[in-house]
Amino acid sequence: MIYKEFGKTGAKVSCLGFGAMRLPMKEVDGTKIVDDDLAVPLMQKAFDMGINYVDTAPLYCEKLSEVSVGKALKGYRDKVYLSTKNPIEDNDGDHWMERLENSLKKLDTDYIDFYHFWGINLKSFQGWQNLKYGPLEAAQKAKDQGLIKHISFSYHDAAENYKPIVDSGLFETTLVQYNLLDRSNEENIAYAKSKGLGVVIMGPVGGGRLGAPSEKIQGLLKNKPASTAEMALRFVLANENVDIALSGMGDIKMLNENFEVASRTGHLTEEELLHIKKMMEENKNHANLYCTGCNYCKPCPQGIDIPYLFEIMNRWRVYDLKEHAKSAYYEMMKGWSWIKSTDASKCVNCGQCEEKCPQKLPIIKQLQETHATLAP
Repeated sequence: MIYKEFGKTGAKVSCLGFGAMRLPMKEVDGTKIVDDDLAVPLMQKAFDMGINYVDTAPLYCEKLSEVSVGKALKGYRDKVYLSTKNPIEDNDGDHWMERLENSLKKLDTDYIDFYHFWGINLKSFQGWQNLKYGPLEAAQKAKDQGLIKHISFSYHDAAENYKPIVDSGLFETTLVQYNLLDRSNEENIAYAKSKGLGVVIMGPVGGGRLGAPSEKIQGLLKNKPASTAEMALRFVLANENVDIALSGMGDIKMLNENFEVASRTGHLTEEELLHIKKMMEENKNHANLYCTGCNYCKPCPQGIDIPYLFEIMNRWRVYDLKEHAKSAYYEMMKGWSWIKSTDASKCVNCGQCEEKCPQKLPIIKQLQETHATLAP
């Protein structure tokens, strides 16, 4: 396993982190719970292999992830860095502290190493940055008391809003999305690194999208990797500004595969990296011929999330992620997706979207093609 200095925190962390968002689950009396008989040994196996960073959150795995992580850390607490998050629901410092105390209780620990302001955006951050006993003051108090070691933030806002949060000087590490399909935070990662922050990547395999087979993506290298997931993980780890790539590993096979990839040196040569970026940019430009994701077509009177459906279609058409695209469309049709949309067959040809589309795309025709291609 390769280890890196984690910003200015003094921690030396494994380049592969265990993401506890997709732990093995089972159903008991109609209720989904974490299968601790599988999840706890899996995490402990990862710790024994040398993975020393585990990331969880209060809402993961039916709100049970923190409990399972706490069980897995028994006997490993001084060997593994623990990361979790505070969903800032209001600007009250006391409420922020209550959520921290709840996580400490569920994790059955006295302290958290890296405690994240969960999914903050620039507007909300500026709203409570200087509040008297708001979230930030509460976080500093918790740090002074030894309840948390380092103050961190995870980020889902627009890429252009990122740097002011780093420039505040309030945070020691950051958690952002970055992968082959979404490089919008590439500059931000470099900026955070230059400012001395530890950098953690979520979604290196695109939230599972890059776990599906794709001859096109695997074929980006002359020496074709064993899987699309391997290609995706190597791409993220090859970025010198990345300290940790988090992977939500749900079974021993995935753990072993990711560990093997993360344990290599020289993930990609500079020439390979430049070639991959060039080819993926060409793919992105190709995808933009079908939809740029500007959202001007929304809202659809029939409840169709047009940009999202076209994004799924592009995974099929542009990136050769056929298996994943059909699965994502099916989940959306069943109402299982976190994106709420009716399927493309609900289009009534009203034409409102085409009138508003700056690219003048034949949206109605493309919706028909999307449903014909992806529907089961």
